[in-house]
Amino acid sequence: MYSILLTAMIIVGVLIILAVLMQPSKQQDALSALSGSGGGDLFATQKARGFEAVMQRITAILGAVWFILGLALVYLSAH
Repeated sequence: MYSILLTAMIIVGVLIILAVLMQPSKQQDALSALSGSGGGDLFATQKARGFEAVMQRITAILGAVWFILGLALVYLSAH
């Protein structure tokens, strides 16, 4: 059981990395935040739409699954 959960955790970890790499870049937003230009846009909230929203949800779900698998592994290794 331990090895199955460990394998699943490794697979989910790789999927998290891929999901993060596939997310659209926000380089321009970070550049304007650091340079000070567009200061009014710094605190503006924009809701993610389309592909960006899907990737954010996938990343959050995979992160939660990875965390739960980690807790299960700790529980199994303690008993």
